[in-house]
Amino acid sequence: VKMATHMSRCRSWSPVQRYGLAAYRRYSGSGGYPNIPLSSPLPGVPSPTFASVDGLEKSETRITTLENGLRVASQNKFGQFCTVGILVNSGSRHETKYPSGIAHFLEKLAFSSTAQYGSRDEILLTLEKHGGICDCQTSRDTTMYAISAEVKGLDTVVSLLSDAVLQPRLLDEEIEMTQMAVRFELEDLNMRPDPEPLLTEMIHAAAYRGNTVGLPRFCPGDNVDKIDQAVLHGYLRSYYCPQRMVLAGVGIEHEQLVKCARRYLLNTRPVWGEATPTDVDLSVAQYTGGIVKMEKDMSDVSLGPTPIPELAHIMIGLESCSFLEDDFIPFAVLNMMMGGGGSFSAGGPGKGMFTRLYLNVLNRHHWMYNATAYHHSYEDSGLLCIHASADPRQLREMVEIITREFIQMAGTPGEMELERAKTQLKSMLMMNLESRPVVFEDVGRQVLSTGKRKLPHELCALISNVTTSDIKRVTSKMLRSKPAVAALGDLTELPSFEHIQAALSSKDGRLPRTYRLFR
Repeated sequence: VKMATHMSRCRSWSPVQRYGLAAYRRYSGSGGYPNIPLSSPLPGVPSPTFASVDGLEKSETRITTLENGLRVASQNKFGQFCTVGILVNSGSRHETKYPSGIAHFLEKLAFSSTAQYGSRDEILLTLEKHGGICDCQTSRDTTMYAISAEVKGLDTVVSLLSDAVLQPRLLDEEIEMTQMAVRFELEDLNMRPDPEPLLTEMIHAAAYRGNTVGLPRFCPGDNVDKIDQAVLHGYLRSYYCPQRMVLAGVGIEHEQLVKCARRYLLNTRPVWGEATPTDVDLSVAQYTGGIVKMEKDMSDVSLGPTPIPELAHIMIGLESCSFLEDDFIPFAVLNMMMGGGGSFSAGGPGKGMFTRLYLNVLNRHHWMYNATAYHHSYEDSGLLCIHASADPRQLREMVEIITREFIQMAGTPGEMELERAKTQLKSMLMMNLESRPVVFEDVGRQVLSTGKRKLPHELCALISNVTTSDIKRVTSKMLRSKPAVAALGDLTELPSFEHIQAALSSKDGRLPRTYRLFR
């Protein structure tokens, strides 16, 4: 009744009451409604003026090399915030002549007290004035110090980065706190329900036994107490030199960034002194293949009230290629074609439900909890692997399903399947590059490894050119390598490494039959 009364009252309102006096005067004609079609601009409304740039500047990455060898790279991107950082060609792969775990320690010690700032809190308060945040991440081959802040604070940001990278105090109490943090992280790594980081560590150790990217990314427990200021300074002296660094920025003018780099990074003396680097490891990754197993009771990993079923995890990998090779793009398409994920993923084709590991594995074998393809690529080698999880009693069957998928990769992919994988890869690339920090990392990593940057449209053209014969060729080459295997959990039913190798050398990917006298 109330609604009907309200509606009848509204109908009796005049157009002035309904739209307001200004709107009525402006748009009313003979009737009470504006009679301008939606396809025409409204009269009296000024035309919008959009920001524009001339020529190539809209996508070009500009690079300048300073007198000391430091490269400065920038990418224009409109907005009041920028992301600026220093990338160093240094990571766990360079720790051959040092105790493993230094890169892990440096990641935790980043943005602590420096020559200019008395504590981490002081750094955070300084950044807060410019709406900024800071972060440091290390991988097997790169260490990245990054700050996102207002463009107006660029001078402060570059000054702070220079201080954090070249003049950290590395006080005893900071190193002690880092030792505690590292121990906690190692404990957490072994307890967490998601075994993916641990398996990735294990598959690298199996694939590159005792060299370069096979060295541990996380500090081994035995080394936690061995790393002190002297060890850190020795490592920093070898690897933190201008020739191995890139100052990258997104959302700032190139000249402005170069000017700040000259002021804060050209003649700054590092706290460890300016000796010529002597212990630089230039080893090339040697793929060995092999197996790393960890027998572990996975029955109590659940942290919540709902118990997670006990699972056994397997990761099988084969050597792919370096990201500097032409075959890197076909391998990226192959990885996208394999796809996969968890058995509880929800969504349509956009989430990769039409990838092979969903269609051939998860949709057909209800007892499998996970089947996901990963591609790890470095400047001198690469690893394409599949991670799968299931009940420990079905471990043998699961291994055979994965080896068969590897063998089937060598077949000719369907035209629609290939086009879908290429389109997904291009859309993922473009969507990721909508994010400023991702563009920053892309600029920094490419300039650090190649001295230049391939632009998104160039990468999309390379993806479009991948053919079925490219996929067959790279797969055939990959299947000739020795497998790398990582296994975690109750491994009673795990086939031997020789049997897995035999399956990957066969025509159908089946494991050799085994006969038991007693069951």
